[in-house]
Amino acid sequence: MIDSTPTGAEQAAIAAAIDGELRLLDPAVRLSATEARRLFDPAFTEVGASGRRWTYEEMLAALPELEGSAEDGPRIKPSRMRGELLAPGLVHLTYETVVEGRRARRSSIWRQVDDAAWRLYYHQGTPVPEA
Repeated sequence: MIDSTPTGAEQAAIAAAIDGELRLLDPAVRLSATEARRLFDPAFTEVGASGRRWTYEEMLAALPELEGSAEDGPRIKPSRMRGELLAPGLVHLTYETVVEGRRARRSSIWRQVDDAAWRLYYHQGTPVPEA
């Protein structure tokens, strides 16, 4: 039998990715180009819930205007966030979000770069149809 209990290093990697993901859901970070730039990998790609493909530059430009960015607007509420270390320096996160009653399933890949920072490399959102 294989022991699937994460080691301390694996747990730290997963925690770093979760921390980064949660920071990107924070309106203060979404409104700060400087903070957001620190969290996105330059090779970032997203396939959004709408089906649109986003690049690094497109996402940085649009992020302050996207849902969940306004301090007094609707918040993105995450739940069921789980992480899996795919390889050293590579973590896959899955979770669900709710914004104003709309649910989406989300998948993110975070990678650790040379300077030890964790950055979001890939993200996908898939809408969950109403019951």
